[in-house]
Amino acid sequence: MSVEDVPAIRLSGLRKSFGDIEAVAGVDLDITDGEFFSMLGPSGSGKTTVLRMIAGFELPTAGTVTLNGRDVTRLAPFERDVNTVFQDYALFPHMDVQANVEYGLRVRKVGRVERRARALAALRTVRLEGYGDRKPTALSGGQRQRVALARALVNRPKVLLLDEPLGALDLKLREEMQVELKAIQREVGITFVFVTHDQEEALTMSDRIAVFNAGRVEQVGAPAHVYERPASAFVAGFVGTSNLLTGATAQKILGRDGAFSIRPEKIRLDGAEPSTEEVSATGRVVEVIYAGPITRFVVDLDAGERLVAVAQNQRTSSADVAALREQSVRLTWRAEHIVAVPAHEVQTHR
Repeated sequence: MSVEDVPAIRLSGLRKSFGDIEAVAGVDLDITDGEFFSMLGPSGSGKTTVLRMIAGFELPTAGTVTLNGRDVTRLAPFERDVNTVFQDYALFPHMDVQANVEYGLRVRKVGRVERRARALAALRTVRLEGYGDRKPTALSGGQRQRVALARALVNRPKVLLLDEPLGALDLKLREEMQVELKAIQREVGITFVFVTHDQEEALTMSDRIAVFNAGRVEQVGAPAHVYERPASAFVAGFVGTSNLLTGATAQKILGRDGAFSIRPEKIRLDGAEPSTEEVSATGRVVEVIYAGPITRFVVDLDAGERLVAVAQNQRTSSADVAALREQSVRLTWRAEHIVAVPAHEVQTHR
């Protein structure tokens, strides 16, 4: 294997038990150098425990952690070429921004002149040039998050681990920081491993996503592939909203047995007759949820089961869409947007 082929991170047979609880139940992952990689899953799915094992804060019960071809499974955190950014930022309130960013370099006995130059460069990278003499308490949440990022980047790690770093921010600031964080990652070019339970964050920023469930990885792939082609009923339901057609309903509408996923935004409520490349079903609108730019329609199908459809409010108001409640409608979608999922998982994850 050439140097170029060596992954930044390789996890092999990784397991972690806490007493009788198996938090991580056998994870195999390769993360490429320079990749923005997200580990996505609900609370308790094992993603944060995996991150902590990469960082060295937890030792695996079994398996190995390799960083750039070096087995670091049993090494202490300070012996690994990684840095971690936490949700609470962990800044020193009595130090100004400059001193916070320089702290890791001081611990490593880096000279004063080099410390200052590297800290200033890190602050420029996170768009905080000129903020060095301020205390963390004088900064906004987004600015504190960027100081924590600068403090991690100043050490020039091969890998940056981010544990729900945007979780404490309000929605608008979180969305702004998603764009900012991805731009910073492109600029510095190092591997980012990002842990989140927010599927929109993962879809927005990642080159690839690993979806975790019950200590295992259900699917790994590019955001579009994970969203459009979920490998399991769990992925279909967790990464966005998904509809499932199963059993007799699938047989009536699709003409085949099994379990099938269809995303809400792929469904039209225009009442037009379907083409030869489309599938349709009739039903009754039982709920209309107006959300500004879009409206969600909850429809009980005449064939059984329930679907959710999403429509953009390009020419409609809340009054227009509310008038569809209790109305009979025809739903139409393209056959290519139907994705088969393993039928045995449907009972477990619905």
